Amino acid sequence: MSDHTAPRSVVIVGGSVAGATAIDALRQAGHEGSITVVTEERWPPYARPPLSKAVLKGVEAPESVLLPHYGSDVTFRQEARAIGLDIDRRVVHLADGDEIPYDAVLLATGERPRRLSTNPAEMVLRTLDDAIALRDRVPAAGSVLIVGGGFLGMEIASSVRELGAAVTVIDQEPHLERQFGPDLALRIRTAAGERGVELRCSPGGVELLGSEQITGVRTAQGTVFEADLVVSAVGCLPNVEWLEGTGLATAAGIAVDSRCLVRPDIAAAGDVVARGDAQGKLRRTPHWANALDQARVAAAALVRGPEAPAYRPRPYFWTEQFGFEVKIAGEIATGARLSEVDGGLLDREALLQWTVNGRAVAAASINRRIAVRKLHQLAGAGLI
Repeated sequence: MSDHTAPRSVVIVGGSVAGATAIDALRQAGHEGSITVVTEERWPPYARPPLSKAVLKGVEAPESVLLPHYGSDVTFRQEARAIGLDIDRRVVHLADGDEIPYDAVLLATGERPRRLSTNPAEMVLRTLDDAIALRDRVPAAGSVLIVGGGFLGMEIASSVRELGAAVTVIDQEPHLERQFGPDLALRIRTAAGERGVELRCSPGGVELLGSEQITGVRTAQGTVFEADLVVSAVGCLPNVEWLEGTGLATAAGIAVDSRCLVRPDIAAAGDVVARGDAQGKLRRTPHWANALDQARVAAAALVRGPEAPAYRPRPYFWTEQFGFEVKIAGEIATGARLSEVDGGLLDREALLQWTVNGRAVAAASINRRIAVRKLHQLAGAGLI
């Protein structure tokens, strides 16, 4: 028997998809008390994946990404910034001076873009307002320079190129290779080049140029690239500064246990969560599916305590760029061997599997439909 006492009031700090998912998960776990959601944004919870695609291209209205309404039994505090957490008094401190008491709190503050300067004119894409601002500036830009050739940078490049702008993407490493491995990354880079996107490498990084507006970059080798519009897509940082003095946060994020708990009355979920990898190093895995799964586990753990099931990571993510719709289950390890299970990369329609020492570690579908469950099977349980 557990001596866990279910909370009467739960505060969710962060209006991310993790926070939104936790609302339903709390009710499903049996929570009948109050739920308060504190979010710094002016928008209610929304889906982020379309921001760099349909919203940026203007084919979907900003309102289309809003998540379903959660009813009158949930209190939303929008444009409310949490600035502190008193774990002894169980109070969330807001920037406007308000205090919100809780029996249990779920931390889902996510992350923010890493910036290359302190210039407020530096363009990034993380929030819905970022996507709207970028969408509104692209039509007047004949040329766009994107710093960062990972998922987000290349998705932005694909969308902006479809809108007719000349596009250059600069990265320190070969574009997408760290995320996809050399073979799949090469195929997508080839497709980008065929669409007229210029890909450049600058191993030493870049310096942003311009004062009132960012006008270009200078590489470590001294080469200058200029453009009408410059966008930074160089990764993110966890939003943990507001937890200073609590002992809950690390530079990597918020460390949690197997049930996404920091302590019995405090849980965390989503992009702010840091978990130990195979080498014991804390790292974040900021993907949509992880946020959903962690939110469900964290909510159940707050309500049910030790009786709640543990979190079982099921890495899954997707991207759309340059004619490639890629869905990946598992994690592509450095040096993993790639096999074409069906179709072929050259045909840009395939089912792929990565193995390490004969053991499947990841799988991907390229421009084909497949159930997520089956893709997970291929990623970790051999051929389907």
